[in-house]
Amino acid sequence: MDQTAPLADLPHQHVLFADGMALECGASLPELAVAYRTYGALNAERSNAVLVCHALTGDQYVAEPHPITGKDGWWDAVVGPGRPIDTGRYFVICANVLGGCMGSTGPRSLRDAAGTRWGTDFPPVTIRDMVRAQKRLIDHLGISRLFAVIGGSMGGMQALQWAADYPDAVFAALPIATAAYHSAQNIAFHEVGRQAIFADPDWQGGRYWQTERIPARGLAVARMCAHITYLSEEALARKFGRRLQDAPKSAGEAISLFGDMFEVESYLHHQGSTFVRRFDANSYLTITRAMDYFDLAADHGGDLATAFRGTTTRFLLVSFTSDWLFPTAESRAIARALNRAGANVSFVEIPSDKGHDAFLLDEPDFHRTLAGFLSGCAARAGLAAHD
Repeated sequence: MDQTAPLADLPHQHVLFADGMALECGASLPELAVAYRTYGALNAERSNAVLVCHALTGDQYVAEPHPITGKDGWWDAVVGPGRPIDTGRYFVICANVLGGCMGSTGPRSLRDAAGTRWGTDFPPVTIRDMVRAQKRLIDHLGISRLFAVIGGSMGGMQALQWAADYPDAVFAALPIATAAYHSAQNIAFHEVGRQAIFADPDWQGGRYWQTERIPARGLAVARMCAHITYLSEEALARKFGRRLQDAPKSAGEAISLFGDMFEVESYLHHQGSTFVRRFDANSYLTITRAMDYFDLAADHGGDLATAFRGTTTRFLLVSFTSDWLFPTAESRAIARALNRAGANVSFVEIPSDKGHDAFLLDEPDFHRTLAGFLSGCAARAGLAAHD
């Protein structure tokens, strides 16, 4: 696919709510589409549903080949038969977030019968808005209580919001590599990415689709900048070091000043170019802003514990030692607030040199922790080994 071509409109599985939805900003969507995928089977009691919430650049294709890239699902190592989130036992649901570009209502959606897209006129959304849209889907599926809500990074923010807003509807919550608010440093990285998109001449004030173009260079740079924050220095050194992509054959051979001199540069360029094939620039702006606005304590008088006071939800918080985007201290702060609220909470820091992306990669200790916690919760909830 030509990386400068607009993102294709695919027929994603979805449910359409014709009555729309009111947003926290005060605006209302005239109709609401929620695109989703499911894996496994819902049991007769409808008690084995697990909602997986995706991160910033994820989508609903959590455990199957992606319809655009053809790559394996983004959490294929975790979700599936016999895996930590065992689809032989659990009914797994993953929905594209509100504001996304894979079938849920967002900037790429049509806003009227004339075929006009929302674009930059799409109203700002929050993590709470995303969760409320997911709740509409869960209600539509006839599920009154989720066995678990699980998510990493922005998905972890959604898991926290679910537990705060719908405690009676969540038996267990697993916020992974996340925080109760977006830090100033993280907001700063997001702003660099947004400014890269704005600076692209194909941005066209956010109406790039009208001339069948996309701000590919700016969106690629935004992805490259963000991807650096997902890795650790140790991971970059181990994978790439200072190796040259095309080392000169002799000392006298010139190295191109603007070529892919180092392997790490080539890797980042690849990350950027593949990203623009599957993501919309306006959605990127919308979702990064939603993360930036997230501050769960601020919605509860500045006291995070108040958000969870009296909850019966069981929590597992997971962090990774080399994650500098959402460091362990932020998960510990959530754990302390949950303890003050009298919640049932477990906290695990996983040793890893893979950075923030560790939750998406092959981390056996994390996978064992996840599987063990879910199995223990399943026993307490009375779920059979293979419903």
